[in-house]
Amino acid sequence: MPTILVIDDDVQVCETIASLLARLRYGCETAHTLEEGLRKLETTDVDVVFLDVRLPDGNGLDALPRIRLSPSRPEVIILTGEGDPDGAELAIQGGVWDYLVKPSPIKQTTLTLHRALQYREEKLSRGDAPAVALDLDGVVGTSPSMRQCFDLVAHAASSDANVLVTGETGTGKELFARTIHRNSTRRAGNFVVVDCAALTESLVESTLFGHRKGAFTSALTDRDGLVKLADGGTLFLDEVGEMPLSIQRSFLRFLQERTFRPVGGTQEIKSDFRLISATNRDLDAMVERGEFRKDLLFRLKTVHVELPPLRSRPEDLKPLAIYHVNRLCEQYGVPHKGFSPDFFQQLAQYDWPGNVRELYNVLERSFVISGLESVLYALHLPQDVRIKITRAAIARPATGEGGIGSESASHPSAADGNGDGSGGAQDMVPPGKPADGAHGPDAAFTSPLPPLKGFKRLMERKYLEILIGQTQGNLQEMLDISGLSRSHFYALLKKNRL
Repeated sequence: MPTILVIDDDVQVCETIASLLARLRYGCETAHTLEEGLRKLETTDVDVVFLDVRLPDGNGLDALPRIRLSPSRPEVIILTGEGDPDGAELAIQGGVWDYLVKPSPIKQTTLTLHRALQYREEKLSRGDAPAVALDLDGVVGTSPSMRQCFDLVAHAASSDANVLVTGETGTGKELFARTIHRNSTRRAGNFVVVDCAALTESLVESTLFGHRKGAFTSALTDRDGLVKLADGGTLFLDEVGEMPLSIQRSFLRFLQERTFRPVGGTQEIKSDFRLISATNRDLDAMVERGEFRKDLLFRLKTVHVELPPLRSRPEDLKPLAIYHVNRLCEQYGVPHKGFSPDFFQQLAQYDWPGNVRELYNVLERSFVISGLESVLYALHLPQDVRIKITRAAIARPATGEGGIGSESASHPSAADGNGDGSGGAQDMVPPGKPADGAHGPDAAFTSPLPPLKGFKRLMERKYLEILIGQTQGNLQEMLDISGLSRSHFYALLKKNRL
């Protein structure tokens, strides 16, 4: 009997779906919060999840990777009260079965559920494919978004399909391209890099296809081009978005036929290569602007691996730092270094616009600054990075988000509601005395005083803001510090629109 999990904070919706599933003789589990749903997925074998988007403790779309990678690997159907085209796009990219908007007709909901269960049954009947151990040398990441990328790498490596790797500068596009090649049947062949930004109309044919002796003045001997070198291996088009429009047309025919003619040659030559491309540009937007050929994009994008920016996977900062610093220690022949907690805390405060490439550069600079010291501290981070982190921390309270380093964190006794400084205030790190009393709890004591009811509401919201920032959103830690029950805590969040 299939088991369906409904994650929705609307009790009536849960009861309606539970009643429908009972008539269908399916098992049903319900959860009114995201955390409760994720907890049930760890202990219950679930076939399909009905997932709401807006939940008291988070966004359902953000949890999609964790849900789909839970032990039973369930199918997911979004059931939301507020349809959003961008949200639907994110959901489909995240691998959901369907995106339904409430109120969804019973017939449509039932049909979608049946199709999802039929698909799951067929998938399970085929049996799990034998596990393949990927060679991920140099690729570091444990976050759900990276695990999804690893799955795509496995799929890409098992075929000869063209692959397009996209992502911001510094996310590791070439590293992933080499990883796909290293795990493919072409691993024994060459991995040939073509820098598309350096291609010019006058040199493209000679560079890619080679030339025959006497084809032009300086052609003193026959010379193979990059395409011939990639025969039996992989041709990697780096920064394909920079390829001039004038070259794209001739490139399209060559990719389709896999044949070329060297400059000065008379015969067509075939090259059996696997194509992988990479870019940090939005090729779809370039197609709309007429800057990139749509038919060429179709050729490149059989399998699409989109690498997440480092700021969206903070849980990977620590393993990345440990991996790279250990590698530096081995390179320089020194004992492995330890890390102070404040070092990782500082790394987490930075948004890493240059992604992993920038992180590795900062780590190497920190390694050099630390000299022979056996432990890396936040003090070893380059001054320019520490300044950016400090500036961001100072500016953060002005956005109204509160959190670690906010002025209100330096007045724990007023915020915890007990007047005794309890409730985790010992963990708050004050940034120093505020410049004035215009922000934080002190604002409530300025003249004229607000009514007592307004004062209590202000203190309550400030307390919650500080609590969320101090614990970085860790639910159990917030409950332990506040002494509140889960339901009471969620009620306060909803009341204060946090």
